[in-house]
Amino acid sequence: MRQIDIHQLADGARFNRFHAGILAWCALIIICDGYDLAVAGIALPSIMKEMGVTAQNAGFMVSSALFGMMFGAIFLGTVADRIGRRLAIVICLALFSVFTAAAGMSTDPYVFSLMRFFAGLGIGGVMPNVVAQMTEYSPRKIRSTMVTLMFSGYAVGGMLAALLGKGMIEHHGWQSVFLAAGVPILLIPFILKSLPESMPFLVKQNRLAELQQILARMEPGYRAAPGDRFELPGADKVQGAPIGKLFQDGRGFSTIMFWVAFFMCLFMVYALSSWLAKLMSGAGYSLGSALTFVLVLNFGAVIGAVGGGWLADRFHIKHVLVAMYALAAVSITLLGYPMPTPALFVVVGLAGASTIGTQIVTYAYAGQFYPTAIRSTGIGWASGVGRSGAILAPIVIGTLVGMSLPLEQNFMAMAIPAVIAAVSVALISHDRSASAARAPAKGALASTSEA
Repeated sequence: MRQIDIHQLADGARFNRFHAGILAWCALIIICDGYDLAVAGIALPSIMKEMGVTAQNAGFMVSSALFGMMFGAIFLGTVADRIGRRLAIVICLALFSVFTAAAGMSTDPYVFSLMRFFAGLGIGGVMPNVVAQMTEYSPRKIRSTMVTLMFSGYAVGGMLAALLGKGMIEHHGWQSVFLAAGVPILLIPFILKSLPESMPFLVKQNRLAELQQILARMEPGYRAAPGDRFELPGADKVQGAPIGKLFQDGRGFSTIMFWVAFFMCLFMVYALSSWLAKLMSGAGYSLGSALTFVLVLNFGAVIGAVGGGWLADRFHIKHVLVAMYALAAVSITLLGYPMPTPALFVVVGLAGASTIGTQIVTYAYAGQFYPTAIRSTGIGWASGVGRSGAILAPIVIGTLVGMSLPLEQNFMAMAIPAVIAAVSVALISHDRSASAARAPAKGALASTSEA
């Protein structure tokens, strides 16, 4: 009888078509998620004009989705550890596709906000689940790269929204970019068929034949045998409410530090995503030029996410994050000062790399920090608590915009959280992380033993 350590098998596997398939599906889901989230900021100037709302009220309209994301990240991140990650991902996709499209059919600010709240449940809930999925199935030596490469789809979705927005809003109205968000609902049958379920969930459900098929695809060197037993590490045998596990085994202080870092980074991300186009438009740029800045912001995010993940696989991920947050503080501050347009594009790209890109690397770090059985819960709670920063950002910056403060003060308000986030990440106890506790696999089948 063989005892199979599924996590060690995943750690030591070589990248193959199985991993590429998971990466492609998770990235596609995140692209759709990023589009749904960015579309409100892209259409904000047009929505404000057509509905006749003030800058502060527009901030509340944008925050309605972010408020939903807070609940979605916490609830749908936690429930995934109980109902299965694949089903949770499908539920989230259905929520944000249907209700973003519904927001495009609304003419009242209150109805629009309600639809965006329900869309936010799915937008927020899908993030911890795809991060947990990608972390679980990625080979250890390229795990950060895989997660950040997948999550760079978030920025690709933002770029897609900016590209479509420049033409569609002008010719078909702001509603068109919202209605286009309903298309991903067609992906659900393919996701249910193609995306594998979480391995510990299959063990707990005693779906061992399905698990063996997945293991054979993940690591071709594995050959299923009738007597194979799949034991879960102690950290994966969660009993009772998983939230309590986030504060056990010396993880409590680091969990709080993750929450602070997520709060501060998401404040910066959504402050820029929601108000960059409006601030640049107010600074004298045309709407088309202002949307180009959003495009550059998200292009920078892709570079920051992939580059940050590459660095995190070669250096200490915590140190990489601290450096990226420091870059965010500098680049966002510089946005408020006059400079030649080419230089401004570079600074906007750096701001995207060090805010959206850094948030993606922070998700990767959280995914590696928590054991598999509470990974979705840990990421979900960090993301959910962080959403309060995302909720406050459009309102706070909207209030500052309404006060007609100098441009540099608006951007300085966005930069201060970067300093706090850098300190928080530096205080995380990396030796308490699940990735530090588990020794690197020395071979794909080093996890098996004869009994």
